Amino acid sequence: QVQLVESGGGLVQTGGSLRLSCSDSGFILDFYAMGWFRQAPGKEREGVSYIKMTDAKTTYADSVKGRFIISRDNAKKKVYLQMTSLKPEDTAVYFCAAAREPRADWGTIGETDFTTWGQGTQVTVSS
Repeated sequence: QVQLVESGGGLVQTGGSLRLSCSDSGFILDFYAMGWFRQAPGKEREGVSYIKMTDAKTTYADSVKGRFIISRDNAKKKVYLQMTSLKPEDTAVYFCAAAREPRADWGTIGETDFTTWGQGTQVTVSS
């Protein structure tokens, strides 16, 4: 059974940086895509960034464009989310997730495509 494990969360000041990592117990390249999602208290979960495992095509939420970068390391079987210029509104539990089924149109990928989830890691940005 595939298990996704996130790490790298923590407390950081406004303007700071964190790098989240996601690893799995199986073979991460079996997935079509990996994604990072977040959920702030009292809010719905939202997609932050996705990456296609074959060609590293990426998608970002408008709120993080230019500040966050998603990447994959096939050799280490990990996916990363480099977060810079962090803001208090980035405070949330961040989840790593995996999608197995390919999409003909990458642009239509969304939360319902992601069927395997990690437990989450807390990111807190202080003002």
